[in-house]
Amino acid sequence: MIPITTKCCRFTFAAALGLWCFTFSISGQNKAAESVKALQTRADQGDAQAQYNLGLMYRYGEGVTQDNSEAARWLHKAADQGVAEAQCSLGLMYDNGQGVAQDYAEAARWYRKAADQGEASAQFNLGGVYRKGQGVTKDYAEAVRWYRKAADQGEAQAQNDLGLMYELGQGVTQDYAEAARWFRKAADQGVASAQFMLGLMYRDGQGVAQDYAEAARWYRKAADQGEAQAQFNLGLTYHIGQGVTQDYAEAARWYRKAADQGEAQAQYVLGLMYDNGQGVTQDYAEAHMWLNLAASRTSGVDQKKYADARESVAKKMPPEQIIEAQRRAREWVPKASR
Repeated sequence: MIPITTKCCRFTFAAALGLWCFTFSISGQNKAAESVKALQTRADQGDAQAQYNLGLMYRYGEGVTQDNSEAARWLHKAADQGVAEAQCSLGLMYDNGQGVAQDYAEAARWYRKAADQGEASAQFNLGGVYRKGQGVTKDYAEAVRWYRKAADQGEAQAQNDLGLMYELGQGVTQDYAEAARWFRKAADQGVASAQFMLGLMYRDGQGVAQDYAEAARWYRKAADQGEAQAQFNLGLTYHIGQGVTQDYAEAARWYRKAADQGEAQAQYVLGLMYDNGQGVTQDYAEAHMWLNLAASRTSGVDQKKYADARESVAKKMPPEQIIEAQRRAREWVPKASR
């Protein structure tokens, strides 16, 4: 999935009202209501910044009843007056069909207006529009152009996606060193997917000198943010002792985090560890459950491999234990990243 940023606005309720603080006491509510009324008056008089702020308040339900249609109406007024953040926010509403009929071409049009004014979030979103071909003709080179404009302003997600374009050779000549450079910029800003990609590049020696310890370090940063693939890869590094001291218990711990999010490879390997009692107490019911889940989330060759492993475990289990394992698999639900 190609991401679109929702960071067009830099908004707090207090800032919109011109207040340093706001409490939900009766007097505070009355003062806020008076301030909203004053903001409404300014917006009605054509104050573009007030229109923008009022639009955001309706969009997020801050100080007023949440109303996307009303949000879009006020954002449109501000956007028509050239407020770049309003143009970007309005583009998002067209993108998502919030308060207006979904219209990708109209979203792209408003992103472009804001992007042309240098709004980094809009530049990133416009890059994503060209990369997907949503509302415009797909054009990787144009996507790269807009990603670069946003990335040069420090937009972290744009830096990550520009790294991906260099890594894949989309719209630019494939260049792993340049990919790593942009991934690092995004990773240093805390983008989990960039941290994971940088870990892969250190593992494979692509664009950087191969360094398994550095790969593990970047996997951990992403894994700590809940990135499931990074959690699986960090588990694998502990499993095989690559860049870290081999530790089956630690491997199982990270596999479990990824498996809990529905990562099929992690579910498969965790199932094998329960089957073999490697890093965990041997438990055939747990093994069967995880292998069953892994098989249900894949297809083709992987599905057969996972199902075969499940059936191998089943041969060691009495019927009542298989029934229990199947019950656990039916009742399993993915957990939020952690």
